[in-house]
Amino acid sequence: MTWDDWLAERAALRRQRGTERADRVLRDDAVIDLASNDYLGLSHNPRVIAAAIDATDRFGASAGASRLVTGTLPVHRELESSLRALTDQPAALALSSGYAANLGVVTALAGRGAHIVLDEHAHASLHDAARMSRTPYELVGHNDPAALDARLRALDGVRVLVAVESIYSVLGDAAPLTDLYDVCRRHGALLVVDEAHGIGVAGDGRGLVHASGLAGAPDLVVTATLSKSLGAQGGVVLGTDRLRDHLVNAARTFIFDTGLAPAAAGAAATAANIVASSPHLAAAVHERAAAIAARCRIAPSAGAVQSLPMPSPSTAVQARDALRAQGVLVGCFRPPSVPDGISRLRITARADLALPDAVGAADRIRAVSDAVAHEELPA
Repeated sequence: MTWDDWLAERAALRRQRGTERADRVLRDDAVIDLASNDYLGLSHNPRVIAAAIDATDRFGASAGASRLVTGTLPVHRELESSLRALTDQPAALALSSGYAANLGVVTALAGRGAHIVLDEHAHASLHDAARMSRTPYELVGHNDPAALDARLRALDGVRVLVAVESIYSVLGDAAPLTDLYDVCRRHGALLVVDEAHGIGVAGDGRGLVHASGLAGAPDLVVTATLSKSLGAQGGVVLGTDRLRDHLVNAARTFIFDTGLAPAAAGAAATAANIVASSPHLAAAVHERAAAIAARCRIAPSAGAVQSLPMPSPSTAVQARDALRAQGVLVGCFRPPSVPDGISRLRITARADLALPDAVGAADRIRAVSDAVAHEELPA
């Protein structure tokens, strides 16, 4: 079999399973966007855009090198300062993406003599990081402090890194961070919390770690993306000065990667400042999320993303496409991206979307999903 034959075989298998994906251009002014991760609408905020332009004017289109050569620019320091202030963490290190932040922190902190425990619903980047670390790792029951306690008790004497998300993007539930942290502290484990879906949404926008009273707590590390609520691009690891120093010296996704582009860094810094001074933005997300969930007859999630279960991968795609034809963009969760194997429509509440528009779009979503469930939509 040639490589081309193998690729054709894999494509046919994806079509058969209903898991085929494509990078289509979908967004335009004629649709209501309930699919993006721009939870606060800051990617189009005039102050954020102006900051990106200003950073480009000052420093050019690229950092030009890795951060350890000549790629660390004043705008990176400005970004890290803004992120520290937003999250009330002592130190921050900006990377090129949230994915790179998770890969960097896990691989730099694990290694020989360590063990990794992941929540079974943790993001793919954390699973990839565990694999790349060449460290033994295992999964623990979702949001289950008792199960974590049992595993850590069995690993007594081992250096353990536990990784969870603050708010999970598929089910939308919040982690019991206080209980998980207490378990980790009891057993001397390090807790890594991915705040990708918490920053800008939980705790007046400062994240669930902050809302849980754990900002700056010992043996706790926070990672986040700058591409969701902050409307820009990049990632960050937050924790102690000692942690930052270790990552600068040991995180390969920091050491061997070009520094974050000035435009993204400038935009994210300004967005972080806006979030810190505008708690009403997070409240607006929750107001719209509650309205969407009520119209779709599902329980509201803890974050911006509401997920509506669908009968199968193919019906989820069918509903998504039907809604696109009606001027509503929604996401589509299908295996293997869903931890429980249930396909869903992914509906994002946004602070900048007028509440009547959110309600009207949710009514269309409910009507289409009902039609799909009763096989009333044309195939």
